[in-house]
Amino acid sequence: MKEGEMRVSVIQMSPGADKEANIAAAERLIGEACKEDRPELVSLPEMWMSLGGDRERRFANAESLPPPGSEAPTAGAEAYETLRRLARHHRIFIHGGSLIEKDEAERGRLFNTTVLFDPEGREIARYRKIHLFDITAPDGTGYRESATYGAGEAIVTARCGAFVAGLSICYDIRFPELYQALRLAGAEVIFVPAAFTLQTGKDHWEVLLRARAIETQCWIVAAATFGRFEERGEPRATYGHAMIVDPWGQVVAMVPDGVGFATARLDRARLARIRRDMPVIEHRRPHLWGR
Repeated sequence: MKEGEMRVSVIQMSPGADKEANIAAAERLIGEACKEDRPELVSLPEMWMSLGGDRERRFANAESLPPPGSEAPTAGAEAYETLRRLARHHRIFIHGGSLIEKDEAERGRLFNTTVLFDPEGREIARYRKIHLFDITAPDGTGYRESATYGAGEAIVTARCGAFVAGLSICYDIRFPELYQALRLAGAEVIFVPAAFTLQTGKDHWEVLLRARAIETQCWIVAAATFGRFEERGEPRATYGHAMIVDPWGQVVAMVPDGVGFATARLDRARLARIRRDMPVIEHRRPHLWGR
């Protein structure tokens, strides 16, 4: 790759509540993407290691993550350690979608957490989902993420190869102020791993991703889950359509349906031209917004 470029693959999975099977599927897909497309970074979806089931299964599958900066192997963090090992093995950055993290300070609560590893297998960023999915879908199905998960309190960016990466998760995409904050913090590529519902996804997913790309003039990397699963015995479905969107808002890679991956070349020169020719960040007038 040329200087200022990075090949990135988004993974689309169809996970359930079987954590061991999910980890095996992720390892296989990462291996296939690396063999076929030779990416320098691979991104996984939200909740790829455990989606659905009941409250007891979520807590059983949750992981005790090591303190940031620790390189010692961590017991009870099988998904985390798998990602660390695969980053070293394939010599790539791995964006870990999101994992279920145990709140060690408050045992009755979890966090929806993403991690980013460098090619040495070192964790270089960790982000807890800020906006929790407490909504009623068009068919009347209720979702209440806050009943189980705590909300994050920090905006996170990290240097990732040639780019500064900003971290977000799924429902965050509906809050443009977060993405403006990531842009102001230096983000050039923003990750949006998701398990978007089928009903909302078919109408909003691509529209929101393209809007956030256009507003922030960032590359958007959005891995996704696809297909049916069960939540407390009730059928649920996620939309899929993992994609990569360029800073002009064009979809440059997509996995429409099913399990798989898609790859695109991220180019800092294109990003720089768009920001130079349409310098929206310089035209902001935030002093007026409080009125």
